[in-house]
Amino acid sequence: MTRTFGPSFGAPVPRSRKRARLGALALCAALLGTLPQAAQAEPGDGEEEEVDIEELRARAEELEETYDGELLQFTEISDRAEAAQEDLAEVEEELDGVRPSVARIAHSQYTSSGVDPTLEIVFSSEPGRLVEDASTAQKVTASQAERIADLVQLQEERAVIAEEAEQELTEAEALIETLEEERDEVEDRIEEWELAQVPQPAPAGSIPASKQGWGFYGATNTMAAIRDAVILDVGVPYEVGCARNSADDHGVGKACDFMTAPIGSYSSGSGEASGDAIAQWAIDNADRYNVKYIIWKQRIWHSTNRQWVYMNDRGSVTENHYDHVHISSY
Repeated sequence: MTRTFGPSFGAPVPRSRKRARLGALALCAALLGTLPQAAQAEPGDGEEEEVDIEELRARAEELEETYDGELLQFTEISDRAEAAQEDLAEVEEELDGVRPSVARIAHSQYTSSGVDPTLEIVFSSEPGRLVEDASTAQKVTASQAERIADLVQLQEERAVIAEEAEQELTEAEALIETLEEERDEVEDRIEEWELAQVPQPAPAGSIPASKQGWGFYGATNTMAAIRDAVILDVGVPYEVGCARNSADDHGVGKACDFMTAPIGSYSSGSGEASGDAIAQWAIDNADRYNVKYIIWKQRIWHSTNRQWVYMNDRGSVTENHYDHVHISSY
């Protein structure tokens, strides 16, 4: 039986109009339905199960007695993953708000005497062309066009944020798995380092007073050897600070900050080049000098996984380590 619409009850609906209606319905179904995401897949359907950030945090806590600097990397990753999940939830809430109005537009056009030609263009286009088509469809009201455009934009934002969250969570899980697998090996390495003969600090009087910053002589023997080798072999443009009253490696003399610019100022030119050279020296000599990790230009490198990991914005040039290179030792 031929289905008919509108006042022409006895006349068949033109094939082109049928295609437009079918295209509109299919497109609306895609737009108004839930987008498939890897994180929403059911176990057994060929997709990986969703990564649980709380489970990863629990596993990370079990590793804290063995690791510390490498867990700084995990914290940065997991914090970004949680932020991405929160952003995704906000977009989904906005998407839920815009969906009903677009559904009413689609429904009214489907049940009316015919689909307006301009709406045929909008609803039958490829999703990626909706915004362009909506902006050129003169007979579509501004509010309707804006709703359609908003929906497409929210879809795109949702997809990007979901992908980011999934990638971050997967990266965090991989890091924890690596640490768990290598825990015994790292414990053995630490024990070997403690027993091994490490390089010694430079003889007294070898370091110019101008390079001796706060807590300079509060560094441990291992950290002092790193400190003096950097000053004498690489060179530093400003002073070097080491021990201070804090809860991190500085508090126990196992870290020094090699200033590459006046405090609070971005390193540039020769200062930035010096920072790059100091960081690279620490990487190249990590095994010999028992370097644990390096922080420089909002990134952290750890001797366990031997790669730079981006760090979240901590709010200032100094906290983001753009004016100094931080080196910690075992």
